[in-house]
Amino acid sequence: MENKYKTAQVAKVIGIHPNTVRLYEKLELIPKPQRLSNGYRVFLDFHIAQFKLARTALKVEVLQSGLRKNIINIIKLSAQGKFKKAIAYTNNYINQVKIEQKNAEEAIEITKKLLSGIQEKEKEIAFTRKQTADSLKVTIDTLRNWEMNGLIFVKRKQNGYRVYTKNDIQLLKIIRSLRCANYSLAAILRMVSALSNNSEIDVREVLNTPKADEDIVTACDKLLTSLSNAELNANCVLSQLKDMQEKFNINPTV
Repeated sequence: MENKYKTAQVAKVIGIHPNTVRLYEKLELIPKPQRLSNGYRVFLDFHIAQFKLARTALKVEVLQSGLRKNIINIIKLSAQGKFKKAIAYTNNYINQVKIEQKNAEEAIEITKKLLSGIQEKEKEIAFTRKQTADSLKVTIDTLRNWEMNGLIFVKRKQNGYRVYTKNDIQLLKIIRSLRCANYSLAAILRMVSALSNNSEIDVREVLNTPKADEDIVTACDKLLTSLSNAELNANCVLSQLKDMQEKFNINPTV
């Protein structure tokens, strides 16, 4: 016989506030519970398992490339009892995380190669902001944003116009590569600041290690760690889904 739980009991078992139980229901992260004649909710073992799945799935916050949206979709599919589809989506999610990891690692290798170019004796190059944007295939607004965030300091002529040198172009290529791989502006600024003090930095370590004095640290500020955790977490979700499929699925084809 399946166990039945009240809202307060669910909250205690899962370790959340009763209002969070109601929020999960509102967000369709769990199946709608039955209601007694007095309006009280009645939760079953499936709800408990689904709550645990949702808590696991939302433990790691990786937002880029639609990953957050995808994991929420997996939770909702499970809540609907569509375990087979949820499992397939989770495998796709894991593959997508691996691609993100590969892109992040490749961006580091590109950065190392480009940094070696910055160490070379600089040849005289004087690009305008538009010429630089065209060369890098980015918008002028993107360059302006990177400058405003302190990622690069560009010299100016006497007339006030910016002049981009060869080393500036190399650094901008590094910034572009890292941004395309979803490293945060804070992580890149951390790297640029470290480079100004020491040209022999461990790029991977600096990008992936927020400083102690950074007030707010997001997933992309420690991208490599976050992606690694996301993969481990998704494998836990996969395991939970398979257990739920075996225990609760009355229609294995769904």
